[in-house]
Amino acid sequence: MPLNRNRIVYGFLTISSMLLGLASRRFLGDVSFVKDYVGDVLWALMVYFGLAFLRNQWSIKAISLATFLFSLSIEISQLYHAPWIDNVRATRLGGLILGFTFVWSDLLCYSVGVGIGLFAELYLIPTAYQTRAKTMHL
Repeated sequence: MPLNRNRIVYGFLTISSMLLGLASRRFLGDVSFVKDYVGDVLWALMVYFGLAFLRNQWSIKAISLATFLFSLSIEISQLYHAPWIDNVRATRLGGLILGFTFVWSDLLCYSVGVGIGLFAELYLIPTAYQTRAKTMHL
């Protein structure tokens, strides 16, 4: 069932996730758990909310699947090390988006990020889907 997400809400959530991810690196980057895992979870959450913002009528299932597949493709791309892409990765923005090395645990982090986005959509963010479901049960 298609949704009609509020773009202002999802734009705010996308930016908030991004800022939290950057802040976790800046202020808690010395804590190994935060450095190794939290940024990747927040990165996937940012992608989830960003896709929900861009494709506001896609189903929750479609957003979840697209987010995980996009995250997986970025992680797999880290196995490729041609000079041109390593030059892109050497920039601050390129490194944040593309990452540097393939790590299996990142896939788990992306799954957690998608799960948090899914949970937020189903239980925390009022959507047309929830409103429609509530009115059908009355």
